[in-house]
Amino acid sequence: MRLGGAGLPARAGADQEVHPTLTCNLLPSFTAEHRSFLERFRPTVRYLMETEAHVYALAVSASVLLSFFPFCNVMLSFCRNVLHWRAAEEAIYLALNDYFPGEMTAFVKRNLVLRGDLHLASMVLLLFTANGIFEPLEVALNRTWGVQKNRPYWKNQLVSLAMIFLCGALALLSVMFTAMNREWMTGLRNSYHWLGTWLNLLFFKLAAVPLSILTLFLVYWLLPNRKVPPARVAPVAVCVGLVLEGMKYVNLALTPWLEAKFESEYFIFRHSVMILIWSFLGALIVLAGAEWTAREGAPDPLS
Repeated sequence: MRLGGAGLPARAGADQEVHPTLTCNLLPSFTAEHRSFLERFRPTVRYLMETEAHVYALAVSASVLLSFFPFCNVMLSFCRNVLHWRAAEEAIYLALNDYFPGEMTAFVKRNLVLRGDLHLASMVLLLFTANGIFEPLEVALNRTWGVQKNRPYWKNQLVSLAMIFLCGALALLSVMFTAMNREWMTGLRNSYHWLGTWLNLLFFKLAAVPLSILTLFLVYWLLPNRKVPPARVAPVAVCVGLVLEGMKYVNLALTPWLEAKFESEYFIFRHSVMILIWSFLGALIVLAGAEWTAREGAPDPLS
């Protein structure tokens, strides 16, 4: 064996070329079809490792954090003071428990105790902060689709406002479906509490998941500053919606550990950090779906 400097073995790459199929041979169970399928994810992974994608995701997650409590207050106020529907309020708390299990749900409920009527300040704050979600999303989607020019600010605000009302209406629709189910199953919950609770959660997911997928479809379809074929974004909206639903169970499994960790690191800000981190990860998944959609059927933009 030839020795390199200081008596060490010479590097293989210095004198001989590594066979190009060496990496593939390390995984003999992977067929050519499997490797070709995995290769399709390479540009998306590379995109998610770019600083630009992280900047967009962080901007979206910061706006989600700012708009979270105003959104919940407006929804609760609408159900209580406009619809006068107690079951709809309980459905909102059910949704919060689905997204934020454990002690965080109790914290959110304690800080969402409403006093008085629907506050105009909460609505204005919601519109202002929720607009911040769609601004970086539009820029990110334009970049993935190769659009060089973003919408003017005033037009972006109009589109963002329309998206806010569309997404809010879909969220309210999900709450109303769940509330009607709660009223229908009142007798069953009184007799078989565990069965009624389980069926109520199941019905909520059956209503919420399709509406979440529809929301993603509208974002992918309407937000870019160009015409996007609906049939092209629909499958990715379904996949991203299911992945985001799976993230809830990851959150459920990690919540005890994260709460203990954030308690020692961030103390009173731990819940805000929790919302920020999961929003950041969710935004990255949404951006990954956008990159995949724009790239499929087109040359690899990162090659």
